[in-house]
Formats: sequence, C-alpha cells, structure tokens
Amino acid sequence: MKLVEYEGKDLFKKYNIPIPNRCGVLRIGDDISKIRIDKYPVVIKAQVLAGGRGKAGGVKIAKNEDEARSIIKNMLGMTLVTHQTQGKGIKVEEVLIDEASDISREIYISVTMDRKASVPVVVASKEGGMSIEELAKEKPELIVKMPVDVEAGLMPWQAKDVGYRLEIPKNLLNDFINLITNLVKLFIEYDASLVEINPLIITAENKIIALDSKVIIDDNSLFRHPDIAALPDRESSELEKEAKRIGINYISLDGNIGCMVNGAGLAMATLDTIKLAGGEAANFLDVGGGANVEQITNAFKIILKDNKVKGILVNIFGGIMKCDNIAKGIVEAAKNVDVNVPVVVRLEGTNVKEGKEILKNSGLKFTQAESLWDGCKKAVELVKQ
Repeated sequence: MKLVEYEGKDLFKKYNIPIPNRCGVLRIGDDISKIRIDKYPVVIKAQVLAGGRGKAGGVKIAKNEDEARSIIKNMLGMTLVTHQTQGKGIKVEEVLIDEASDISREIYISVTMDRKASVPVVVASKEGGMSIEELAKEKPELIVKMPVDVEAGLMPWQAKDVGYRLEIPKNLLNDFINLITNLVKLFIEYDASLVEINPLIITAENKIIALDSKVIIDDNSLFRHPDIAALPDRESSELEKEAKRIGINYISLDGNIGCMVNGAGLAMATLDTIKLAGGEAANFLDVGGGANVEQITNAFKIILKDNKVKGILVNIFGGIMKCDNIAKGIVEAAKNVDVNVPVVVRLEGTNVKEGKEILKNSGLKFTQAESLWDGCKKAVELVKQ
C-alpha cells in the first residue's frame, strides 16, 4: 500500500524523524481558512502517488495569502501528468501545505529490500533531489549502500559510517545517526518495502529535515497495522477494491481477455501465454488453490463488470480442489451470472476427465481447451471474431 506524502510524514513524526512545520491538508471544496498559516512563504504540494510533481506543476511556493488561495484553487481538481504516470493523468484531490524551508543542501536516503541478499538495505547519496535511478546510472560512485540485520537493526557504527560517506557535518552527525536509525526501525516495524526521503535537507539554520516522504507498506502485513489499513486506498480501481473485499486477488489490465486462474504463478504464466498468442489480458485474477462455487461465481462477476472484456479464459489446475468439483463450480457459477461473452476453459490435474465431461454435458456454451497454449489461442480467436 502506497502512502501519500503527508501520511508518510505522519509516520516520520511518530518515529521522531524531523519534518517541516505543517499548516494543514486541504481537499476539494475546502477553504484556506480551514487551516492556520502563521508564516509565509509556504509550499503547496499535490498529494498524488507519483514522483516528478514539481516539474508537472504539483509543487508551488506561495509568498502570501492571495498567492496561496490562487495556487490551491488551481491545484485542487487539476489533472497531474508526470513521468511516472505513463501518460495518464491523476486528479489532485488533496494538497499539503508546509512552511517553506531554507535549503542549504539536499541528500537522498532510503531503506528498501535487497532481494538478492534477502535483507533490508540503506541506499543513500550526498546528491539528493533528483531521480536516484538516473544518479545510479550516471554517477554510481555516489551511491552508498549499507545492509541491515532485521533482528539487530542498524548498528551505531553503520549509521556513523553512512554519515561519514555522505559528508554530514560533525555537528549534525548525532542528529543524522538518530534519523537514519529511526528510519530503519520504521521500515522493519511497519513491514515496509520502501521508505524514502528525497530530499533530506540541511537547512540554513543547520537542521536536518525530511522534506518529502515516500512510504510503501506490504499489503500482506496490513492486518498487523490497523492504522495503515484504515487509510484510503488511492491506488486500486473500484473493481480492485471490490475484489479485495471478497477475498479475490485481482488487478485490472488494459486488454480484452478476462482471466480466471487458480494460483499466482499459473496466472502470470497465463498472461504471458495470451500475449504470445497475440492477445492482451484484461486482468490478473487468482481465485486461490481451494476455490469453491462462491469464489468462482464472484470471480465471473468481477471479470464481467469490466466493459473491456470480450472473452474469458478459465485456466484451472486441479490440486487441492479436484477438477470435477471445479467443473461443477464453473457450471453453477455460469448459471448464476449472465455470461454474454465466449468462455474458454482449460482444466488440468486430478479428475480432469470427469471435469471435462461435466462441462461437456452442462448444456452451456463452453469452449474446452487441451492445453494452456490451446486455450490462449482459442480465446484470442474468439475475441477477434
């Protein structure tokens, strides 16, 4: 789950990571009088889940109340397009207003997972404020990495070493050590996949402040973090939210072939094979290894609510649940749902012959496939017709 900037900064505050003085958050329809601004200038930031907001007009400085009112009015409701939105616009529904900081120096720092080593790693650079991907490519020597033991956390000598390599002034080294130690603690305790500050600034008053925040929490850990689970899901579509509520793993895609598969690995293989056959999947949908009639019925309903879907491919491997029981579930689900597009079914596994007979004798218009490749080709052909 991705958090917007002010939500990430709320976590920073909880872990004693210094952030700018906040004036407040405004939403569409709110008036500036709802918040208190004691000091100008202020920075007004669009709260969207995308980087590159500054270049796209999503970060503005207001020197007085008139400027602030004008900027807030224009920013709320605008469509923001950045290099991370893949050409699509994101509507700005919230803005954060912080007191402006007098920046003397910018630094990059984050904690993420090193998948190869299976440990968290601190990634930092003494040059912040720009894309870390570009910096890693153009100036790899400026990237500092420090692996972290999950049980022990970041050791004091490690924090100090990172501070030396980032050339943190001696009089700020203890503050930096506390900040980076708490950042790692936040990452571990909140089951994050990324905690990033870009930029971490040193002000003209010689203070270290997290000017921005980017926090991503592992969805599978949300049951341990009710405070995060209670936050609005800004990333998922309405269909994805509905699927999540009924316990189905569903992600919308851009194609026209709806997929219903049991098992995430098999679902990924199905998407790839549809592409290889010349088609495009409309979704990733995993009903789980023990799918029952209710789950299959709900899966059909979710798939068919997507207007892009012109055909459905059901690819089920009978393991925990046998193919004959799966076939009965598919038949029952199809009777309960108005299926008005062609359906291709590929069954494999235990009791597959019995399952195919049930589909054949159901009286419903299923196209059966002998293999995944055969199923994908038939689905693509039927959709084209």
